[in-house]
Parts: sequence; structure tokens; C-alpha cells
Amino acid sequence: MKQHNDKVDLSDYYKALGTAKLVKVHGKVIQVIGLIIESEGPEAKVGDLCQIFSGEGAKPIQAEVVGFKNNKVLLMPLGEMSGIGPGCEIRNTGRPLMVKVGMKLLGRIIDGLGNPIDGKGPLEFESEYQIYNKPPNPITRPRIKDYLATGVRVIDGLLTFGKGQRIGIFAGSGVGKSTLLGMISRNTTADINVIALVGERGRELRDFIETDLGPEGLARTVVVCATSDQPALVRMKGAYVGTAIAEYFRDQGYNVMFMMDSVTRFAMAQREVGLAVGEPPATRGYTPSVFALLPKLLERSGTSIKGTITAIYTVLVEGDDMNEPIADTVRSILDGHIVLSRGIAAQNRYPAVDVLESVSRLFPEVAGKEHQSAAGNLRKVLATYKEKEDLINIGAYKDGTNPDVDYAKKMIKPVYEFLTQKKAEPTTYKDTVDRMITLME
Repeated sequence: MKQHNDKVDLSDYYKALGTAKLVKVHGKVIQVIGLIIESEGPEAKVGDLCQIFSGEGAKPIQAEVVGFKNNKVLLMPLGEMSGIGPGCEIRNTGRPLMVKVGMKLLGRIIDGLGNPIDGKGPLEFESEYQIYNKPPNPITRPRIKDYLATGVRVIDGLLTFGKGQRIGIFAGSGVGKSTLLGMISRNTTADINVIALVGERGRELRDFIETDLGPEGLARTVVVCATSDQPALVRMKGAYVGTAIAEYFRDQGYNVMFMMDSVTRFAMAQREVGLAVGEPPATRGYTPSVFALLPKLLERSGTSIKGTITAIYTVLVEGDDMNEPIADTVRSILDGHIVLSRGIAAQNRYPAVDVLESVSRLFPEVAGKEHQSAAGNLRKVLATYKEKEDLINIGAYKDGTNPDVDYAKKMIKPVYEFLTQKKAEPTTYKDTVDRMITLME
């Protein structure tokens, strides 16, 4: 408030009154069709969180604005729709979904909306983060120059990660994705793990936590779980909530390992939302918004001037088809891909990584020359043996015909032994590299 010549200047107050909304406009439900709730009002923007009041004393149901049609607001509930009917009051909170963040989240298990589900009481948090953040400015992102150990020999030796790299694990169902994620989360040298389980089976949560992750892994991990029975929007929010939590820890200066299982379930959830609001189906039934959202989500991980998010995204390929639309799109966005092979799993060689089909685009940046040379020689052994494997198995190959094949035939067994690793068999990065160099000498 300004004062001139003993007169009080009220211009700032008049200006504030001119823009203030003195009347709150509520909406009301008109109809419910499938997953969509249509309403008259309230004033809202796409992404706003609204509350639907279904009756006296009933707990309000949260819903998100997903679009507009013929002056009607289209909402999707973040929970069960039972109790919602024509005339139910709708109030706009005026902001999108926020997630509670803080160091006390470590060791906790939360749902797709950020609520605790582990029976350990309310979350202790330091602040709230928006779940829809923008990726860091690409020009300010530091280059990736340091490796990040995972404790998995086949990855550290041949597909070395860099701090802040984004990589995909591509596999059909039942080939060992969850087990591999558990090995990495237990043994990685990252400071903190954030794991988002999106659209997975409910049975898998306790299996993953108790068997794959273990108490020592959970102690430095935040688990976000949105199971397959949850509404499509909640499954999508699980991915955004997990990413926002990882961003919080990154902004505190930590090196974060973020794992999302799986991108395919996220894409399927967005397809449900898109089809419900009237989007036309495009490639294999996926709506255009799916392919627009994927880079916006995946680009949020990586390096920043404060810390790093090294991200692993699993992709469930349909019928083991590595070129289906989601797999192809994700592979083009990320900095490398790890392919799990059903054939290798059938030979009881785990992790079932197909080294010849997998690549880390930052391997030359973070691995030393001796390391790169040994990895190249090991790849050559695998490629040479694979080319002549049928001839060798039927006895049609005569020793001495080709020195490269003779060498591959001699080395294939110790190479397979190097690539095979038990679930509870951690290996340091130095031991992996030294062992591989010695093996290939």
C-alpha cells in the first residue's frame, strides 16, 4: 500500500479486486458413458484435479479433466465410479495432482496417486512436487562421462551404463525382466532407487519386494505400484509419480536409479484414455497421443546440473516382436536397449540377455580402451559361434578349417559361464572388467 501526501493509494487493491474471482462456480454431472464423466462446469483446464461429491457424508471422488466436448467438461475418475450419478456436484481444486516428497520416503511403498499402501502410517514429507514437470533444458545437461555399476556382469562388461543414461529392457512375458531389475536395484552403485510398477499383476508386488528386492534393496528404494486392476488414469499416474519422486532426489544432488516396469502398460493405459475421449485409433489401435506422450515422459530422466537419473524402462513386446510400435518408438528415444531372449532363457542361462541384439550407445564414452577391446573380442566369439552353431552341433564342421571358428568353439563355454550369473551373486565393476580382460587374453 502506497501513501502520497497523507492520502492512501488503494490502486493495488482495486487491481486485485478486478481480477479476483469472488464467486466459486461448481459443476454438476450430466452423464456417465463408459470411463468418461460429462459435466456442466466447472471452469477448468486439462489436467486439473476435481472432486466429485456423490452424497451426504460420502467421501469425495477424485477425477481429472481430460478434455472438452460441446461445451461439456470430460473427466476420468482416479478411483471407483460407484455412487456417481446425474446432478452430483463437482468442485475444481485448481491444480494438478501433486506428490509428497522427502528423504523419509525411502523404504516406503505407495500407490499410483502417492498414497502409502505398506501399512506403515502416513508419509512424512518435506514438500510437494508436480507430477507433470518439464525435462531439463537440453543445452544445460552435462555430458555423460562416468560409468554406473549395476552388479550384473553381462551389463557392466558389455553394455556398460553411464550416469544419467536411459536404457530399455525389451522382452516377452516370463523371460526375467523383474528378476533382472531386482538384481540391479540390490547391487547398483546408485545412491537411491525409485521403482514404478505400472499395470503389473498384484501378486507380483510382494514377490518383487521380498524375493527380488530384499530388505537391503528396499531400505534405499521408493516403490510406486499401480496394478492392472486400477483405472487407466491411476496406472498412468504411477509413471508420473515415480518420475517426479526421482526428480526430487536428483534435485537434492543424488545419483538416482529409476526403473519403470513397464512402458507398454503405460501406453495401453493412455490408449484407453484416448479412445474414451474420442481419439481415432492409429497404429495397431494406439492413439496419436500415446506417441506424443512417450518422449515427454522418457526425456525427463537423464543428467541435470544438480544430479542424475539413470533410467531403465522395460518394454513388453507382443509375441516377441521387437519391431512392434511401442518397442520401435521407445528404442528410438532411449540411449540403448537390452534384449532378453526366450531361447537363451530356455537354455537356463540367466540373465537371458542377447548380447548381439543389445547395445549401449554410451559404452564407448564410459569404458576404457582395454575394456572395449575385450568386449569386442567377446562379441566376436558369440557372433562367430552363432553363425556356425548348426554345423558344429551336427558334426559337419571340421576343426582347422577356420581359425576364428576354432577359437570360438574353444571359448564359448567359458564365455557362457562369464555371462551367466545367479540372482544372489553380486559382482563389482572392477572384478567384472578384470575377469573379462583375463578371459579374452
